[in-house]
Amino acid sequence: FTKPGEPAKSIIVLNVHPSFALASPEPTTSEPVKPGALYEFKIDTNRDAVTDICYSVQFASSENGKQTATVRRTQGARAVGVCDDGEVMVENAPVSVDREALVTNAGDYRFFFGWRSDSFFFDVNGNFNHMQFTGDDFFKDKNVCSIVIELLNSALGTRAVGIWARTVDKTADGWVQADRGGRPLQAVFLVGEQREAYLSGEPANDDRFIGVFAHELEHTGGYSPEDAASVARKLLPDILSYDFRRPISFPHNGRTLTDDVADVFFSMLTNGKVTGDKVGPHGDLLDEFPYLGLPHKVWSVL
Repeated sequence: FTKPGEPAKSIIVLNVHPSFALASPEPTTSEPVKPGALYEFKIDTNRDAVTDICYSVQFASSENGKQTATVRRTQGARAVGVCDDGEVMVENAPVSVDREALVTNAGDYRFFFGWRSDSFFFDVNGNFNHMQFTGDDFFKDKNVCSIVIELLNSALGTRAVGIWARTVDKTADGWVQADRGGRPLQAVFLVGEQREAYLSGEPANDDRFIGVFAHELEHTGGYSPEDAASVARKLLPDILSYDFRRPISFPHNGRTLTDDVADVFFSMLTNGKVTGDKVGPHGDLLDEFPYLGLPHKVWSVL
């Protein structure tokens, strides 16, 4: 989304590693992010679903338990692959583990890394109860690790871009993509091997999933085969379109932290039979960078 009060800049956000999982009341991790892994923002500047610019973030842990971040920018053909050797934008930036937001400034860029209040809002239990929503927001008291970058619009390459993000783990066999996405909730369409193939794939190859998406739309929403395929093509490739010149509103252009993406998704999935989950945006969002609310629990004192 465009920076409030300063439309010449944009804000890009990646939330990873939720503090609690659905199946367990225990915290998922005491560290915000996985040391050594890469968290990448991929930007397509010419609408061919192929990455032209990449901002990658890699974290390291020190002996005292603190984490630091290094951000790299890669452009051109090399931005398509794993971007662990691009131009260093900032190095050894602090990761926030307490309520204080540790912000790093570097030229026209601002960076934040660390625990924040999860801005996602959705009645998860209602979804598991056959979409009988009651307005019970599972995420209202949960934390998430946020990566937030403020940058000049010109750093995105062009006025109208496509953005997606992914996480890449270093293994004995090399780099392995663990997850990816541009639009929220899309992996709901997939199970088993199809889900694994989707999460490890790239938007440029998303045409292969149109049939799977269309089948689920027919089954859940009662769409005709033709209409289901048409809707599926609007959802793929899995990239978030963004033009800083136009008003920001999901699903048409970008996504703000208050956009009700769950209502949009379920209205589409059910062909208008379910129009909302009775949950609204969280009231703890900030008016200034990094915009996400203070974390609900201070991890360092657990």
